[in-house]
This record gives sequence, structure tokens and C-alpha cells, in this order.
Amino acid sequence: TSKELLKELDEQKAELATLRVAKVSGGAASKLAKIKIVRKGIARILTVYNQKQKSEARKACKGKKFVPLDLRPKKTRAIRRALKVEQKYM
Repeated sequence: TSKELLKELDEQKAELATLRVAKVSGGAASKLAKIKIVRKGIARILTVYNQKQKSEARKACKGKKFVPLDLRPKKTRAIRRALKVEQKYM
């Protein structure tokens, strides 16, 4: 769930903070190598969390008349501005 993800995120960030302190104070090489692993773990957690948020937002606005801008297909500016198929052949 999202609460568990956020809890895990807090733990990872706290661990990263301790590793950075160890780096400044001249910690062991194993701790310095672990910084990269922890950062990648934080990124993974945030990716999963953001994907969940976006999918929930998609479900919430499904079937409604207007869709938020960030949930619309990106494509290109020219394609978005072009006439739709039904408008072309009027």
C-alpha cells in the first residue's frame, strides 16, 4: 500500500543520511559503495508510488468529460493541435 511505501521511503532516506555522514567523517569503503544502492532504492520506491498515484487518478476521472492535463496523451504539439478525424471530413 501507499502507507507502506512511504514508510519504506522514510527508512531509506534516513539510511542515506547516515551514510552521507559516514562519508564526510571518513567511513569505510563498504558504506560509500552502499550510497548508490540506497539512492537507487529510493528511486524505485518513488517510481512505484507515482505510478500508483497516476493509475488511481486515471480511475477517478474515467468516464468524465474532462481529463487533467497530465493524464492526457502527450504526443507532439502539432498532433494535439491538428484537426480530429471527424473534423477533417465535415
